[in-house]
Amino acid sequence: MAQPLILHGMNSPNVTKVVLMLEECGLEYELRHVAVFKQEQFNPEFLKLNPLGKVPVLQDPDHGVTIAESGAILHYLAEREGKFLPAAQPARAEVMQWLFMQMANFGPLLGQLNHFRLVLASGTEPYAEARYAAAAEKLYRLLDERMSDREWIAGGDYSIADMAMQPWANYLEPHGFDSALYPALVRWRAAVASRPAVQRALARSHEGFTAIAEATRKAASGEDLDKFFGRTDAVPPADFSAVVKM
Repeated sequence: MAQPLILHGMNSPNVTKVVLMLEECGLEYELRHVAVFKQEQFNPEFLKLNPLGKVPVLQDPDHGVTIAESGAILHYLAEREGKFLPAAQPARAEVMQWLFMQMANFGPLLGQLNHFRLVLASGTEPYAEARYAAAAEKLYRLLDERMSDREWIAGGDYSIADMAMQPWANYLEPHGFDSALYPALVRWRAAVASRPAVQRALARSHEGFTAIAEATRKAASGEDLDKFFGRTDAVPPADFSAVVKM
């Protein structure tokens, strides 16, 4: 009898994308919350799973696999299940291109804007905020233009590229952008959200991660939060509650 997969994480876009894939594939899995606000990701036990000390991490007991990095996890599951990644070129390359586009650009740059628009008070670091806002606008515009003439992001069927990108696209409005100016992005984002597996994934993630993450954030000490944010005395206190609720 197959053993359930184990996903270590918390409620973040990079973890959510993996939960989407697990539900889309109809796999049995267990969620294990990692209290990142209390530095559990740096415990020796977790560092054995991922020496970088980041979530998500997926364990596949039946295959003896432990794998970190959300894009790598999506690719692993697609290969394992033979789903949501075309076998033939050039369709396969198109999916991989957009998966890596999300990993290398959308995730890191939108994540930086989170810090300056959702964590710090807006205007605290005007140069940095303007820099990442401009980068975010470019990426949101790129995605909107991409979706203007296709149903799914890689141009063919729904794929791991859509799963990777959609949780990050939900930051459009919290980042201060007018959704009316990005109609194709909003249409595609809603199409992903309407999928039954995605709805199950979000409910499962909320149950397994969201409430626990919020509780651990509130219970974290000032020193814990300083470590989490890499904060020095020169940096104002941060409120990460808006990001935790995404």
